[in-house]
Amino acid sequence: MNVLQDLSERLYDVIIVGAGISGINAAYRLQTDLPSASYTILEARGQMGGTYNFFRYPGFGADSDLYSFGFAWRPWQGQKTIINGKSACRYICESAAAYGIDSKVQFYHKLVSANWSSYRQAWTLLVNKNGQRLFFHARFVILGTGYYDYDVALDSPIPGIQNFRGPVIHPQFWPKDFDYKGQYITIVGSGSTSISLVSTLTKTARVDMVQRSPSFVVAQPSTDPFGVLARQILPFHLAHRITRFKFLLKSFFFLKFCRLCPLKARGSIHNALLRELPRETIEKNFQPSYEPLEQRLCIAPDGDFFEALRTQRGRVITDTIIAVTEREIELASGQTLQPDIIVTATGLKLLIGGGAKISVDNTPPITISEKFLWRNTMLQDVPNMAIMTGYPDAPWTLGADVNALLVCRLLKTMRYQKFAAAVPCINPADSGMNGAPSLHLKSTYVIKGADALPKTGDKAPWLPRSHYFLDLCDAKFANISKGLRFEKAKSKAQKIKHNEVEEAVSILSSMT
Repeated sequence: MNVLQDLSERLYDVIIVGAGISGINAAYRLQTDLPSASYTILEARGQMGGTYNFFRYPGFGADSDLYSFGFAWRPWQGQKTIINGKSACRYICESAAAYGIDSKVQFYHKLVSANWSSYRQAWTLLVNKNGQRLFFHARFVILGTGYYDYDVALDSPIPGIQNFRGPVIHPQFWPKDFDYKGQYITIVGSGSTSISLVSTLTKTARVDMVQRSPSFVVAQPSTDPFGVLARQILPFHLAHRITRFKFLLKSFFFLKFCRLCPLKARGSIHNALLRELPRETIEKNFQPSYEPLEQRLCIAPDGDFFEALRTQRGRVITDTIIAVTEREIELASGQTLQPDIIVTATGLKLLIGGGAKISVDNTPPITISEKFLWRNTMLQDVPNMAIMTGYPDAPWTLGADVNALLVCRLLKTMRYQKFAAAVPCINPADSGMNGAPSLHLKSTYVIKGADALPKTGDKAPWLPRSHYFLDLCDAKFANISKGLRFEKAKSKAQKIKHNEVEEAVSILSSMT
């Protein structure tokens, strides 16, 4: 096949970037709602699964129940509702294979840049495949790449950490087959990653978790008795739908409770902790300065984290590190730790679209933090591109599915009315709208990464997410034209012109 023919065949109705949970879900919705649409999935790595294939640190797993975390179109069939990372990855891959989505994935295809042409009403994507530069073309692009940088961890300065002579590990890059048995490990951090690490590492090692400020941690059963009973007496799919609705409803009311009555919510979590730990320990190490859900709630499946503390193989120390020497960690309280290994569980570096440069009509790349999100899905002034975003206080899949349903509804509307482009535009009357980062958490890594996130506004359709039930209704029934400018298809835009392909061939040839 010659290069000209190859480039011509890389034109798709939709290109999905990322074969993780967001990308696979978007593919299912697309091929179900628009079966005639051509699409492919570009995946930078060599396997599907996204986050659940990437992270390998001990104890990593889904931090939400599988009834609401799992795909709505492929019920989770296991007994456990909270599972480890390997099981979650297997579930994602098996779901993709069950619907032929895996055959649409092109591995080791990393998106480098994307440029929209208003003349052709299509995207041109520059893709790196093992050092080779390729061009793809699409009428619509869906970014299902998550919200963090796979290649670079968050740089959280720890004074003198470079002096330490033992292993210093970030959970994002946990070494394969790393032997920590019998070691003394200090984990720096207080989020979900730290909680999971303590629960697992303490089975064979002694662990201290040093936190500058506490987090809310709650125990949650890894199995659901109601769900188990429902499956025993009802047909599987009916039992799943009822149990899923129960979990969604529980989440809805808990979210409302925390937002409307934060003091009572704090008290409820405190009372639950009293069943796990001594009051003195709670007062010292489990009294966050923020309100519930201002940071993501940490889950301890079956209370395993608290069990690790009760066995005294794990400790939580609320203090500030003032220096790290060759063998020691010095704390502000005067206490000194002498770990064999330091684990820096200090958060993720935020990044949208895998760091790809996005431009319109060959202008300089857009600055994502300057753009508002239309219905939490499309970037202001950027045509025919959607970003799959999740919830900061609920399973990511729910938000991504709302996005995917909205995109499919938009694509069907465009096809029916013969529109070639949809551009999110702010009404001049709303130009002074207040903005805030779309990930509304007070976690350190979110505050540090705010410049990497798009904004949400204080007026519809630029508002932040509400809750799954309301957002789902909005995606299915809201006025889809509000905030969008539609453009009719041009007669010459139905396919790539021959001379434009030749130009792309010339550019590609100069790069090889």
